[in-house]
Amino acid sequence: MSDTLLIVDDIPANISVLTNFLKNAGFKVLVAQNGKRAIQKAEYAAPDLILLDVMMPEMDGFEACRILKSQDSTKKIPIIFMTALADTVDKVKGFELGAADYITKPIQQEEVLARINAHLNLYKLQQNLQVCNLQLDAFSRTVAHDLKNPLNTVIGYADELVEICSEENLLNADLRSQLDLVAKASHKMEDIINSLLLFARTTKDEFLDKQPLDMSEIIQQVQERLVYAIEDSKAEIIIPDNFPTVISYAPWVEEILANYISNGLKYGGSPPKIELGADILEDDNMICFWVQDNGQGLSEEAQAKLFTPFTRLHQERAEGHGLGLSIVQQIVERLDGKVGINSKIGQGSRFYFTLPKS
Repeated sequence: MSDTLLIVDDIPANISVLTNFLKNAGFKVLVAQNGKRAIQKAEYAAPDLILLDVMMPEMDGFEACRILKSQDSTKKIPIIFMTALADTVDKVKGFELGAADYITKPIQQEEVLARINAHLNLYKLQQNLQVCNLQLDAFSRTVAHDLKNPLNTVIGYADELVEICSEENLLNADLRSQLDLVAKASHKMEDIINSLLLFARTTKDEFLDKQPLDMSEIIQQVQERLVYAIEDSKAEIIIPDNFPTVISYAPWVEEILANYISNGLKYGGSPPKIELGADILEDDNMICFWVQDNGQGLSEEAQAKLFTPFTRLHQERAEGHGLGLSIVQQIVERLDGKVGINSKIGQGSRFYFTLPKS
């Protein structure tokens, strides 16, 4: 099936030459002689690419491009401007409006063909990638849902058996230890599934309901989530009385802090000492939140790999699936912030993230 091109030009001679050439090259060609008609044809014909003249009466190419890129039905169609203008300012304006490329008049036919084919191939690759992403997202959600239902049953029975056997002393020490391992493994599987789902959500372009955040309340919720780990490790957690206010998305900020504090519990000292704080960065209107641990610290080489998926802080110390910090990076970037670490061997590590100030 041949690709469809829409040529928009108010000069019939230009249209005639270009139409004949492109038809001979195997394209289906549609024509519009002004910007308004071009928008109408693009809406109902959905061409694969638009060749758009800049200098036209009533509505010029820039305005037509702006409207096309503002409409859901036409915004993804690649647009190549045709212009006699050589001014860099005009070219920049076109790219800012969403144009894919420029062709300068007088038009060289072979150049036109090469640019059209290049952008059509890119457009098709983008469409295929979008379809693959939608399929992958649907697949991951289906698999996660199908796994979580039976896993919740395993977790429920395992926790209940651990509690009953502990109270009634029904099993010897070895069997109780094995049952504890089953319960812990099932909870770890649940954490992995939840992390994968969260990782998938952070890559989607979905609306985030950002609100002013009470960071003290969010930290309290994180502590409640990690209460058993905090008690088991006998950790000391130091929290300031007040935090600066940011406008952000509370569920994701909670995940960031949960990951940072959880890492502090795993890789901090014995016992872990974790301190939280925040600094106002006046220069760029951001707030820097940080979590300091008393662990052994990290080398520069280890720090460079930290936010890569499936990389752990210390391979020899704590088991894990290694998704936490890569999820943190995805989340913070979606929230218009940055992540990082300050660490030296023997001096612990300070993990931080920035968010726009309220």
